[in-house]
Amino acid sequence: MTASLLPRAPRVGSRPAVLSPMAVLAVAMAGSLLFLAVAGPVIWGSAAERLDLSAVLQGPSAAHPVGTDNLGRDLFARVLTATRLSLVLALAATLLGAVAGVVFGSLTAVVGGRSRRLLGSLVNLLLAFPGLLVAMFFAVLFGAGAVGAVLALAIGSIPGFARLTQTLAARVADTDFMAAARVLGLRRHRLLWRHVLPNIAEPLLLNTTISAGSALVALSGLSFLGLGVQAPGYDWGQLLSQGLDRIYAEPLPAIAPGLAIVYAALTFQLLGEVLAQAAARRHGGLPRVPGQTARPASPVPPATDDHVLEVEDLTVAIATPDGVSHPVRGISLALRPGEIVGLVGESGSGKSLTALALADLLPEQARAAWRTNRLLGTDVDTMTPGARDRQLATGLAMVFQNPASALNPSLRIGTQLTEAARTHLGLSRSDALAQARLTLTRVALPSPDRLLRSRPHQLSGGQRQRVMIATGLMTRPRLIIADEPTTALDVRVQRQIVELLRGIRREAATAVLFISHDVALVADLCDRVLVMYGGLIVECLPAAHLATDARHPYTRALVESAPDLSADRDRPLRTIDGLPPDPLSPGPGCPFQPRCTNRQARCAEEHPPLSDLGVGHRVACWHPMPPAAPHIKAALT
Repeated sequence: MTASLLPRAPRVGSRPAVLSPMAVLAVAMAGSLLFLAVAGPVIWGSAAERLDLSAVLQGPSAAHPVGTDNLGRDLFARVLTATRLSLVLALAATLLGAVAGVVFGSLTAVVGGRSRRLLGSLVNLLLAFPGLLVAMFFAVLFGAGAVGAVLALAIGSIPGFARLTQTLAARVADTDFMAAARVLGLRRHRLLWRHVLPNIAEPLLLNTTISAGSALVALSGLSFLGLGVQAPGYDWGQLLSQGLDRIYAEPLPAIAPGLAIVYAALTFQLLGEVLAQAAARRHGGLPRVPGQTARPASPVPPATDDHVLEVEDLTVAIATPDGVSHPVRGISLALRPGEIVGLVGESGSGKSLTALALADLLPEQARAAWRTNRLLGTDVDTMTPGARDRQLATGLAMVFQNPASALNPSLRIGTQLTEAARTHLGLSRSDALAQARLTLTRVALPSPDRLLRSRPHQLSGGQRQRVMIATGLMTRPRLIIADEPTTALDVRVQRQIVELLRGIRREAATAVLFISHDVALVADLCDRVLVMYGGLIVECLPAAHLATDARHPYTRALVESAPDLSADRDRPLRTIDGLPPDPLSPGPGCPFQPRCTNRQARCAEEHPPLSDLGVGHRVACWHPMPPAAPHIKAALT
């Protein structure tokens, strides 16, 4: 892949897009409010405070366009001067409520299931009370005054912000890039700050800006009722209350502050719409932090034998409304350093759930159990939670099927590459970036500096998948679990990824668990093949013998369904009739027997164990098939 295929980074100082009419209007209105807030007290402050007992309660005139109050003060100057206090109080209440609500709501994306349910119930309880009613209650509790009104409105707005953030964060919590971040063992505050909040910033920005307009109206209402700003201070709400006493004789003293409230609220509404459309996610850049030193890393227990991974009797149970489902039912596997083992099977056979269980990434409702689980020679059950997280984060790397969803769209590639190394290896930012450049070069990606500044959407599918692999290599793992990493790629890029995995195996003796439904690709890449069906391993054999010596009827059917360029094009490919077994109610016999053309009575009554057929070859079948015919070998060569 040449450098010319890489996307160009956006140039600083490029010509901005032409603003829409609504954007121009919103900017003009916001600019006018900002001008009045800054310059209003300076220009009209003295006129707003000047007493003139000879001009008490006068109507509109050339000298006083809106009239005067009961002390002869100019109401037009007071309305303009009140802009600063009205806006400051509204923004303060909004920001306080937004910060508290966003933090409260986004915690549901990074805490455990029980805490998530508890926080969700609390949000639902708070939303049962109208926000304005809550604000009035706390305004009375805190006492009349500007500070009490601001705090009361902030408290009243927290549930609304929390519910919106909870809803938005729920969409992020189940994404592949959050799963990848959990594999890295990032702490909750880093998950929250780097992976959750940047991806929900735009709707939150819109809601916060619009809420500022609502807070302005609510604060004016509290001042109108005597619970907000107190004399000698004044805001638009207090001026509206004073003008209401004479509205039938002189309506303009009441209309003027009301129009100011409407104008400011409308400005915030328009500004929110414009900012939400134009906001660019800037989080996740690569600022330089000089002088940052590395933290000493906690030692990882050394391996005690020659296996990178040993799992015996792994089961996964998922609670459903219809009962407990068992999509993975007691599988065992082991990988040695430098070995590539393929895991193949139909969709729904349990391959991906097995990978997620090994990486401790199962969904909330799923539970994994095993008799033995040794990672890098250490029993996972004997490790503390912190040591286990670190072992998984540094010793194991996950490569997901869809790199577009596994990479965080709001973060630059450099940030995502260096997170694990900085978190677990104690590298400084500069050292982590230097290692990231070397790793990108290692996975055959040219121009690493340009890539580090890019975001995932600026890369091609093959580049994103290479970046995913590079992210895993940053911690020098001894095991890579690649869950269908070539499914969405074209044949040329697929071949590049396969060669890359081979190169990684040669260079660092890294073990690879390669999960795929493509038996031809697995036969070409892997050393051994595990065939999975109905949550069970039904056959294990050397990859070189897959075409000629597959003995289980299911494995044979998978091999025969592989496309063969020499086959008769007028004949359809071999398919497997029937459906996979129901994981809610598996039968007592062989799980494949309802679809097997070679079944006998015993197959429906007894479950066949994995039995040895030769060196490195085991099959779970009461009646193994004979070796394949020569023409079947051509399908995989």
